[in-house]
Amino acid sequence: MGEQRDHDFYTVAGGDWDVFAEETSVEGEERVVVNMGPQHPSTHGVLRLILTLDGETVTECRVSVGYLHTGIEKNCEYRNWTQGVTFVTRADYLAPFFNEVAYCLAVERLLGVEEQVPERASVIRVLVMELNRIASHLVAIGTAGMELGAVTVLTYGFRERELVLDLFEMITGLRMNHGYVRPGGLAQDLPPGAVEAIRDFIPLMRTRLTDYENLLNANDVWLRRTKGVAYLDLTGCLALGVTGPMLRATGLPHDLRKSQPYCGYENYEFDVVTREGCDVFDRYLVRLDEMKQSLRIVEQCLDRLVPGPVMVDDPKIAWPAQLTLGADGLGNSLEHIRRIMNTSMESLIHHFRLVTEGFRVPPGQVYVAVESPRGELGCHLVSDGGNYPYRVHLRDPSFANLQALPTLAVGGMVADVIAGVASVDPVMGGVDR
Repeated sequence: MGEQRDHDFYTVAGGDWDVFAEETSVEGEERVVVNMGPQHPSTHGVLRLILTLDGETVTECRVSVGYLHTGIEKNCEYRNWTQGVTFVTRADYLAPFFNEVAYCLAVERLLGVEEQVPERASVIRVLVMELNRIASHLVAIGTAGMELGAVTVLTYGFRERELVLDLFEMITGLRMNHGYVRPGGLAQDLPPGAVEAIRDFIPLMRTRLTDYENLLNANDVWLRRTKGVAYLDLTGCLALGVTGPMLRATGLPHDLRKSQPYCGYENYEFDVVTREGCDVFDRYLVRLDEMKQSLRIVEQCLDRLVPGPVMVDDPKIAWPAQLTLGADGLGNSLEHIRRIMNTSMESLIHHFRLVTEGFRVPPGQVYVAVESPRGELGCHLVSDGGNYPYRVHLRDPSFANLQALPTLAVGGMVADVIAGVASVDPVMGGVDR
């Protein structure tokens, strides 16, 4: 444990248990085949790893997924384009805003309204995504610490995450699965007091990040459990399609916010964090430093906010963001309902049809990708010209990155498998969508 190793590459495969056990039996040698998961507390959800052990050394690892299948992509085909946001936000449930933005950017490209999205809407999208990146990385670092024995790190991580979720609740009304980003803009503008609350959060979060550095960066146990463990270099990442912090921990500064900017990211100043250790420790450092960069971006977002609309100026698309919520935070405002019902039958009919049928999207297909906390999150949409998507497919980075697990695990100890899975930071909702 703790030494860098040369690895073979293994193809991720399934198979029945008895067939796998028979394949792994070697005459004259004793091998133990064990299940890690799918109800194991250290597999970050319902992930099943089938391990072949020689003593405590892993000689083979197979990844079995599908235990959390939700049919999100298929369900989108039976809902209109706006309702699709409600489904995709539940895929990677630790990074819901990234799912929403990727989906809505794809819809907007099919509609041809990318350039019409108001500046304020794009700035708020960046704002909530970077806050979401912080919340997601806090879970990654916190759960990794817990699994390696540093329970205090989990306490710290969820302490700060609660602060971020409080901001989300203020902005969207929900702590997760928000449905806040809509095709053409946002569901509603920032509420009163949100900007001030975010400004108060930034210096506090910067102070709290030093707690993680003081607790872990020179901790002998943490270093022994992470340095040189689950090694995967740049060549391996590229061969396996690995992106995100795992890739940047090999020294490659690949970040879609820089290489393929979206939502105006080209106008923000931030650094792409890299390390060169290719191990669990450097993936932790990348995530820690990325939170600092996210705070820089959030500050710039607040400075860029100017009054204006948050939805495209097209009445055929702009529901429901042009409506305001009632005082109770639910439903449409009474003022709007009174106006369309008392003054214009055409407005009432249009409102009814837009809500029930949705808008039509021109035929075509498109792929749009964003940089999620785990890597490249892409959305492939196909439209046949109707009110519903013909096909919705998410390229989830957790699914692609899990291909690396056999390479990370083979040759190491069983204990290192836990550290390796934690450094991948998979979210099974995105894998099994």
